[in-house]
Amino acid sequence: MSESHLDSIDFVIPIYNEEAALSDSVQRLRRRLFNFDLPDWKIVIVDNGSTDGSQVEGEALSAHFRRVQYERLEVKGRGLALRHVWNRTAADYSLYMDVDLSTDVSAIPAVVAALHDGADLVVGSRLADGAETDRCLQREVLSRGYNLLIRALFHPTGFDDAQCGFKAVRLSTIRRVLPLVENDHWFFDTELLLVAEGAGLDVRSVPVRWAEDRDSRVRIASTVLEDLRGLARVRRSLERKIVQLSGNEGAVGAH
Repeated sequence: MSESHLDSIDFVIPIYNEEAALSDSVQRLRRRLFNFDLPDWKIVIVDNGSTDGSQVEGEALSAHFRRVQYERLEVKGRGLALRHVWNRTAADYSLYMDVDLSTDVSAIPAVVAALHDGADLVVGSRLADGAETDRCLQREVLSRGYNLLIRALFHPTGFDDAQCGFKAVRLSTIRRVLPLVENDHWFFDTELLLVAEGAGLDVRSVPVRWAEDRDSRVRIASTVLEDLRGLARVRRSLERKIVQLSGNEGAVGAH
């Protein structure tokens, strides 16, 4: 793929207290990216107020590798980290992933190809045909149940896995709908997808290989509660927001 087709892409890794895993993960990702046919790219580490040695590790990586950038926020929130980068970067596209690289990065070329083909938001799916997953029964049941609930409430057509931490966006269109996304934490992913589909953006899924991180920082009970509250809120407000956005900007998905 030539640079005329895709100008630049950020690979964003939000972190919180990931001192032990950060350096190894970033260097593994960096090596893999050099093996893909990609144009200009960089890795952006966004530290959500870590209290361990993550800042030292992140700054060292940024100083040592030209294509690695470290930024620090003083508050937690994956959605907040992504919003911070997406509103400031000069890149054309952005793909974010979990620091543990649970999603095999071999899916990156397919995601980039979908963006080049016109997609506005590309979702890594652990449920699509061809996907491979390795996770405990509890998380499997919760994930499938959550996505069935989304399907029943909103009838999405472009995605079937709202929670996989591996998504890419076309920044020129995502920035138009980003102000409608209220959540700055774990529900950010789901709300972004629902708002994007509601606004008529091109949302697509690619199957991925995914392995559970047994040392995950996600607190399942509190995350489930946040997600359910978020779904109820979006169910009440989405149509009104989309109507307002359409009135202000017309065809949001056109590019």
